[in-house]
Amino acid sequence: MDLQQTSPPAVGRCPMHDASFAADPQQVYDRLRAHAPAGPVELAPGTDATLVVGHEMALRVLQNTELFARDARRWKALNEGRIGMDNPVLPMMAYRPNCLFTDGAVHLRLRKAVTDSLARLNITRIRRDVEPIADYLLDRFSERGRADLLNDYAKLLPLLLFNKLFGCPADIGDTLTTSMSAIFDGKDALRANEDLTACLMELIALKRRRPGDDVTSWLIQHPAGLTDEELKDQLVMLMGAGVEPERNLIGNALVLLLSGAGGRQSGMLIEEALDHVLWNQTPIANYATHYPVQDVDLGGYVVEAGTPVVISFAGANSDPALAEARRTRSKGAHLAWGAGPHACPAKDPAQVIATTAIERLLNALPDLTLAVPEKDLQWRPGPFHRALVALPVTFSPTPATRMAAAIQNRSSAPGAEQPLPAASSAPVRQESARKKGFWSSFLDIFRV
Repeated sequence: MDLQQTSPPAVGRCPMHDASFAADPQQVYDRLRAHAPAGPVELAPGTDATLVVGHEMALRVLQNTELFARDARRWKALNEGRIGMDNPVLPMMAYRPNCLFTDGAVHLRLRKAVTDSLARLNITRIRRDVEPIADYLLDRFSERGRADLLNDYAKLLPLLLFNKLFGCPADIGDTLTTSMSAIFDGKDALRANEDLTACLMELIALKRRRPGDDVTSWLIQHPAGLTDEELKDQLVMLMGAGVEPERNLIGNALVLLLSGAGGRQSGMLIEEALDHVLWNQTPIANYATHYPVQDVDLGGYVVEAGTPVVISFAGANSDPALAEARRTRSKGAHLAWGAGPHACPAKDPAQVIATTAIERLLNALPDLTLAVPEKDLQWRPGPFHRALVALPVTFSPTPATRMAAAIQNRSSAPGAEQPLPAASSAPVRQESARKKGFWSSFLDIFRV
């Protein structure tokens, strides 16, 4: 029986890759929801999927691991050659042997290594690591009296933080920062992925020889006994899952805090702004791709086995069925962190990072103001994220003295920690011929 003929789509396939979707994604969620809790979308030109926009249906998919697999090797169109290797969504959807794209016992083994390692990061350490990075970035633009808080601050802070959490020496950290930025921005993604793989394998080799107090070493030491390839892919997953959502969480919350509607004049707390963003401007709006192991009816819309089923966290959060929970900001009701066995394992650290980054910024620049009307801010096209293109602001110029104060405070504190690593023991690179990156410049300050 041809299920597609007996149950035709009730709505046309909605594109999620154009400027119209970026400007107003809610109209797509509402249009689909008017017909069924799931419906047809186009993630990129020629890349079809089903988007789940109903809250209850999203939970059913996220929690039913027997019917809905995460392994992208089931993707029928990819296996049949109908998805090109240059497809723009492939880096976010192609199979990697990590927590996101595995099922069953393999997933449990990999996830336990990740969650156990992340559990060793306490709030005090996270704040201690975020603060000097925030100060370093603030010093780069505070004397100008203007900045793009997305590209000068919210984008760079998580990248540099993960270099610290991974225990990266200068050269590896520079490559990691550059390659991850290129992948997120869609710039020569193939070359960037090769550079990323090479620098992470170099980092793993270094940490096997000289373990430290960092996530990379903890993953290596975990009883799960991850291979180098598995370690590399868990690090890629942690970087990808931590950087893009984090920068969007920080950026979207800053828009709210600096706007007239919910700004600081209203007394809104940072934690309240973050919660509002998780409900209404979900940083990763659509993701968690599943592949049905058989044809399945999603509340009136039939989905073929082996085709992508994407969860709209943003669409589920705006489901009218959640009106009361949304009004009262009921904790745990929104799906910004996912649900089921693949739920985000780092939601607490993510919120501490965002809170600390925003606190540091607002305390340093108390008269921070949007440089353009909120309605003129532009959203970056793409099916998965809810991300600004830029966040221009103005403020009273202040001296770039924060890093000097941070260094003094650290050196005078009881039990002050040792300096950050200067370089790896890998073959020496041509440092004099290479422009220093953000991470090596940051480390240079701490070695003054």
